[in-house]
Amino acid sequence: MKVTAIVPSLNPDEDLIKVVDGLIAAGFEDIVLVDDGSAPEFRQPFEKLASYSQCEVLTHEVNKGKGRALKTAFAHIKETRKDILGVITVDGDNQHTIEGIMACVKKLKENPHSVILGARVFKDKNIPFRSRFGNNLTRAVFRFCCGIKIMDTQTGLRAIPFEYLDMFTKINGERYEYETNMLLEMKNAEIEFIDVPIPTIYIEDNKSSHFNVIRDSFKIYAIILKYVFSSLSAAVIDIVLFALFNLLVFKMFDDATRLLLATALARAISSFYNFMFNRKAVFKSDESIAKTAVKYYILCIGIMLSSYGLVFLFTKVLGIEGGLQVVAKFIVDCALFIFSFQLQRAWVFKKKKSIA
Repeated sequence: MKVTAIVPSLNPDEDLIKVVDGLIAAGFEDIVLVDDGSAPEFRQPFEKLASYSQCEVLTHEVNKGKGRALKTAFAHIKETRKDILGVITVDGDNQHTIEGIMACVKKLKENPHSVILGARVFKDKNIPFRSRFGNNLTRAVFRFCCGIKIMDTQTGLRAIPFEYLDMFTKINGERYEYETNMLLEMKNAEIEFIDVPIPTIYIEDNKSSHFNVIRDSFKIYAIILKYVFSSLSAAVIDIVLFALFNLLVFKMFDDATRLLLATALARAISSFYNFMFNRKAVFKSDESIAKTAVKYYILCIGIMLSSYGLVFLFTKVLGIEGGLQVVAKFIVDCALFIFSFQLQRAWVFKKKKSIA
């Protein structure tokens, strides 16, 4: 079928053999398994499967993580199977049905330049609460922070065209955070993805998963939180400086002048910090500083004027003064933050399209 199945696994049981037997029965003639440093007592399934003519087993001597296992397979396939349409990654714990796998393969054949994501539906009450909550939360964060509307952010069932394998071998991440990085890089490279609904299966509350809730969740959300940390820290700097300038430095001016000067100076300092942090650490822009700076400060000036106008309006309409003006500014800037962040992601620091 010109699609290679990739099955990474750590310390598998007999379910791994069932997965491979199911793939072969469905018509797969090329299956690459990755033994990600399994202990000696768990290697028997790999030894048996290595004897199958349809299988090739790649081995990590020590556990390196699912992300590294996938990259090992991608790199190997890129060099040895140049005539295939693509690959499909399948978990080795028998939680992906053949129907779901074949649906993704079919969609890949229909859309040979798109990444196909097998999307689990998390509405069934039989799904563990932590899985339903975690996926729904991550979906919301992805949509807000990254502009990615996706049904299942952590699905292991992904059909990937051959043309993207080289790019995917260069993506950062060694463990479960790698699958999150894949989605972010797909967004940056403007690679289309298609969700294909698949059955949601959890065997014995997903006890076979090697996902470490604390360690791996932190790595996944650390990637996303980079997108918001810069703006939030800049907002704190801006609020503190505004309070300092408004209450202490410019006390001799009238309300309108004092608010304008305090807002302008606080925003000038905080925006420079925000611009440099975002360009290098968050969005990793590949455009020139001059070009991104022009767009950034067009946005910055617009947000600053909006902030000043709204705070001044509240001051006059509600008759607030002193410390309450700081509270008003905080509320206004929380609303403007959402608008500003979205424009920074989509326009100011938008990456050039590249799949090299």
